[in-house]
Amino acid sequence: MVARNMATMVAKNATTFLEALGDPNCPHCHGAGYLRRDLPLGHPDFGKLEICTCRQADVMRAVRERLFSLSHLDELKELTFETFQPRGRIGLGDWQANMLEDAYNTARQYAASLHGWLLLQGGYGCGKTHLAAAIANFAVGMGVPTLFLTVPDLLDLLRFSFNSEDTTFEDRFNEIRNAPLLVLDDFGTQNATAWAQEKLFQIVNYRYINRLPLVVTTNVPLDELEERIRSRLKDPELVSVLRINVPDYRRPTDDTGHPELSSLGLLAKCSFANFSLREDEGLEADKIRSLEKANKAAVAFAERPNGWLVITGSYGCGKTHLAAAIANHRAGMGAPPIFVTAPDLFDHLRATFSPTSTVSYDRRFDEIRTAPLLILDDLSTKSVSTWVREKLYQLFNYRYNAELPTVITTAETLEEIDARIRSRMLDARLCTIYAITAPAYHGARGKRGKR
Repeated sequence: MVARNMATMVAKNATTFLEALGDPNCPHCHGAGYLRRDLPLGHPDFGKLEICTCRQADVMRAVRERLFSLSHLDELKELTFETFQPRGRIGLGDWQANMLEDAYNTARQYAASLHGWLLLQGGYGCGKTHLAAAIANFAVGMGVPTLFLTVPDLLDLLRFSFNSEDTTFEDRFNEIRNAPLLVLDDFGTQNATAWAQEKLFQIVNYRYINRLPLVVTTNVPLDELEERIRSRLKDPELVSVLRINVPDYRRPTDDTGHPELSSLGLLAKCSFANFSLREDEGLEADKIRSLEKANKAAVAFAERPNGWLVITGSYGCGKTHLAAAIANHRAGMGAPPIFVTAPDLFDHLRATFSPTSTVSYDRRFDEIRTAPLLILDDLSTKSVSTWVREKLYQLFNYRYNAELPTVITTAETLEEIDARIRSRMLDARLCTIYAITAPAYHGARGKRGKR
């Protein structure tokens, strides 16, 4: 496939190199560098100039150099498989390190075969761009003409070609969509004008129809991409999807990536070992069973976070203790999550609007919604502003589509939860709900109680 596409690139760029001379001793072109095949009148290629075999190596080299210069890969030459840390930085939890290593191994296998498409999904600093650039650099080293572009840069290249003296829009567009290997970084961050969406679709669709190798990185869920592009990226027969849910590598001194967000330090003493099942309080058997079931589910989730875990119950019933115990257990395994109460979460988001804020709202919100594990305590949607309700929906909708592990505690009944969020909680494929029916816990009866 790659060889065939290289030949296509040679043909597309033939007229660019006709002026160059071929081998003067060539028995076919006699030094002209090109020739016309002897074809019958009416043949579709009758009269067309073709690059002579004595010039094809030079033409391919020129194609590789041109794509390389457009890619700015010389600025990314350090991003190789050799410089990538397959298990991440020191202190990364085992499950996250394993996920990163799987992505690394899959990327290496793809680079060696260039078969199909590879989609890399993850938050900022998770390593997806490094792996994409490593694939590109490996392919270039193997002699494969490769084009590596961020999507905004790709669109700029197309726009600038309208006023370029060196190339036409049609030539530049064909150059991009016919590249033997195309790597599109930061897909979904572009300005979504109708023109931009149409050009991107044409490029993606052309490569889809012709089964040309494509690598895409994105930090947005597929459901937020243009519908026609999304349908092609979801084709399991062509596309391999790698989701990389690890903290931002660029912040090595921060275990969670969000020290100012997580309030887990205030609940450091909450563990499964000191969670009381309250058998000595004279509670009804069904209330004790609700505690036992919620505790068992929390322990299992802490060992292997998967899907959503929702714990409901009245204030003081123990749901926050269990959520904090999950967080502390994960922190002990080297993969601390974001643990935050819903009111604090929105205070953090509002704080980004301050002129003195050192972080943008978009960055902060993205950190939260893409967290490898988010534990949101004390969720309430009943008496909140329209803005808060909308942000909650965006947060949960993203994590629902991306299937990111999430723990939610709430004192509201499901009927009181916003209908859009409730519909996602009721999806039994992703979410499990446990209701603690025991009343508020006031501590074990001690000496003061006896007096």
